[in-house]
Formats: sequence, C-alpha cells, structure tokens
Amino acid sequence: MSEDKNANSIADPGPLGLAGFAMTTFVLSMVNAKLVPSTIAATFLTLALFYGGIAQMLAGMWEFKKNNTFGATAFTSYGAFWLALASIVLLESLKIINFGADRNIAIGLFLVAWTIFTFYMWIGSFKTNNALVFVFTTLVITYVLLDLAEFKIISSSVPGGLMGLVCAAGAWYTSAAGIINSTYGRVVLPVGPRGPKAKVINTPEMKKARA
Repeated sequence: MSEDKNANSIADPGPLGLAGFAMTTFVLSMVNAKLVPSTIAATFLTLALFYGGIAQMLAGMWEFKKNNTFGATAFTSYGAFWLALASIVLLESLKIINFGADRNIAIGLFLVAWTIFTFYMWIGSFKTNNALVFVFTTLVITYVLLDLAEFKIISSSVPGGLMGLVCAAGAWYTSAAGIINSTYGRVVLPVGPRGPKAKVINTPEMKKARA
C-alpha cells in the first residue's frame, strides 16, 4: 500500500517524455526530408542532448518510480538514443572518430539495432493505447526507411524523414492528450485505451464528477 501511495505521489512523466521525443524527431526529420537546408542539420544537437536526451531519460526514471516498465524502458532508451546520436555527430565534428567511407555502414548498423528494439516495443504497445500504437508503428517504419537509405537500398532519406514527421505528430498528440485531459479532468483528446491494463485518467476532478 505504501509503495502504491509513493508511486502515485509524482506526476505522470509520460507527456514530458513524449514531448521531448516528438520535438527532437520533428527537427531531425525536417532535415532528413530535405524540407530545410542541410546546413542547419546540427540544429537537432541541442534538442537531442537536453530535451530528447536528458529530459526524456528523466521521464524514464520517473516511470520506473511509477512501476511502469514499458514507459520506463521506452523513455530511458530513446533518451539514450538521442544522446548517442548527438555524441556521434559531435565526436565526428571534433575528429575524435572518423568512419571514413564506411560512415553509412556505421550509422546503418546503429539504426538497425534501434529498429530491432523498436520492433518489440511496438509489440508491447498493443496493450497500451491506440495513440501509442500509432507512434510506435510509424517509428518502426521510419527506422526501416532510414536503414534502407543508409545502406543505399533506396536513394534518399526523404521517405524516412517524411514518416518521421508523421511519428513526431503522433507523439505530440499523445503528449498533448496527457496534458489536456488531466488538466481538464475529462477526455478532450482521446487516445483509445487498449487491454485490461490500459491507463485511464483519474484526476481529482474526474473523481468528483463520478461522485
């Protein structure tokens, strides 16, 4: 009982983690989709380090506190993903690492590993809600398209970038639902709960409305 009270004593970290993921994905996907000049590609670095990286990892730690294995694993892992990707770019710019002609293989292998992780997280999302299923479905597709681009099976990162924008929009929507629904005490933005353990909003306002 005391553990349950302790877990409920902190706010839901989900909207924070999703917002950090969405914003960083949006900026990098704009570059991958070639909708902005490639010269500003490094814009995503600060987001990847602080919002998509550190903030999202903190959200993952708070999900551990709330006994949410799925959320904890997802936010901590994708926070680490952004930190790792930003580190690769920074270390390359500082000439500490140099992949040379094999850079596409190095980045491709990195992305394939994350594709595998995302695939089984996608399966796990089936027991969360429809909004998260959408986020993970589009994320799997994004990774696959970027994998194919890095290994030169397709000629451009544009398809992956465009799908990344769709994924970012889904993550932003899910984050907004967590903020707006809990603040208003009712479902304003539906997420479509799935399964017996699907998360429901249970704010004091909603408890009062049911009384």
